[in-house]
Amino acid sequence: MSAVRDVRDGEVELVVLVGEDGESLGTQAKATVHHEATPLHLAFSCYVFDDAGRVLVTQRALGKVTWPGVWTNSVCGHPAPGEDLADAVRRRAADELGLRVVDVRLVLPAFRYRAVMDNGVVENELCPVHVARAVGREHVDPAEVEEAVWVPWPQFRDEVRDGTREVSPWCVRQVAELAAREDGHGWFLPGDADALPAAAR
Repeated sequence: MSAVRDVRDGEVELVVLVGEDGESLGTQAKATVHHEATPLHLAFSCYVFDDAGRVLVTQRALGKVTWPGVWTNSVCGHPAPGEDLADAVRRRAADELGLRVVDVRLVLPAFRYRAVMDNGVVENELCPVHVARAVGREHVDPAEVEEAVWVPWPQFRDEVRDGTREVSPWCVRQVAELAAREDGHGWFLPGDADALPAAAR
């Protein structure tokens, strides 16, 4: 867990590089990872819900290297080396959204995507997807989030799927896969932790 403390102390934030088999290949400074030949690396996404069944949808800050100003899921990030994914979700939700989250659930353990921006910058991630419940109200960090809105999940899901709501390329795919994991009671079936990339276990 020292890597997490180092990030908070202002030292270099490290991203875990992974091979095609999901095994760790080492680390690289986050500031140098994203470019036209971004290596495959470990990340996570989370969709945060309130007690009314609304999901928090965020607009990425305009200063972001990848997909600035684009609307997407509640929070994304990179686990520090050796950091448990649920702990990473809680850490980034607090940092980016000012939210405490509970009931963090892994839903899509093997989600992977590669997307290319118009300027050629690539995202290339093994990105397990989680859902969580919010405690209190958000207080977003403007360096990370331009704007945030709460949207009823059925509305958000359907608008993303029919193309009337524009979101990030990873969010489009994640929403489709999450919809297939709905449990019929306003929540989601858990994913199999054994299907996580080896670097995330």
